[in-house]
Amino acid sequence: MINPFKSKKGLGRGLSSLIGDSEKIDNKKNVSISSLVRNKYQPRKKFDETSLEELTNSIRARGIIQPIIVRPSSDNIDQFEIVAGERRWQAAQYAGLHEVPVVVINADNLKTLEFAIVENVQRKDLNPIEEAEGYKRLIDEFSYDQDKVSKFIGKSRAHISNCLRLLTLPQEIIELIIEEKLSQGHAKILVGLDNAVLLAKKIISKKLSVRQTEGLVRVLKSYSRGSSNRKDPNILNLEEELSNKIGMRVFVKNKKNNTGTITLEYKAADQLDRLVEIIKQNY
Repeated sequence: MINPFKSKKGLGRGLSSLIGDSEKIDNKKNVSISSLVRNKYQPRKKFDETSLEELTNSIRARGIIQPIIVRPSSDNIDQFEIVAGERRWQAAQYAGLHEVPVVVINADNLKTLEFAIVENVQRKDLNPIEEAEGYKRLIDEFSYDQDKVSKFIGKSRAHISNCLRLLTLPQEIIELIIEEKLSQGHAKILVGLDNAVLLAKKIISKKLSVRQTEGLVRVLKSYSRGSSNRKDPNILNLEEELSNKIGMRVFVKNKKNNTGTITLEYKAADQLDRLVEIIKQNY
């Protein structure tokens, strides 16, 4: 018999592994659909309506093949909290079922979050922000680090890091990612940019590819560096006057708080000697 919880190749710990680590209170049994409550650690906030409708039709025709994983509710003795299978639970309600098959396990909060993340990541059901928030909860609430998340999920540390960096973007861009108006590939390029929101809007309006976006950002960064290197005309005039006065090149670097440095460039030892003599005589 095929194990419905078997991990997909290339991923970290599968649902079968997590279930194996958990004490089963009850093997498969049917419970009232109204006795189930949503998993408070569910990372997924948005459910695809088309996919949910397809699952509803499947359940209406064939019932629920894969049982929902639940744990006893800590709030109500007569209820169970869903650990894995919330989408099946929702579809079962739409299909008009009164009972659903469940497997009851003893799982703490960490295990419940692990279940929810693994199930959704393996099914590719999470948008990039939901995935990142799931990883962040493991780190913030359960003392995981990025290496541990990487090994647990079965994805590279770079992938975990890139996901988490998305959460540093402005909220306006985060909403665009959630609404699937901006891809993760585009969003990664915008991390850390001061004009990220403006660029995001340009990407959408111009329908830029990821490669085109990378090129645009390179051009803007190059222009920005060139702009920052352009000196105040007054400073340039001062450098020219001093250079003409003492016969060697002078560079003035003036900061925003009006502190800075003056650099004099000499070409030979006699120029250095003359400069030193002038300083000694006047200071």
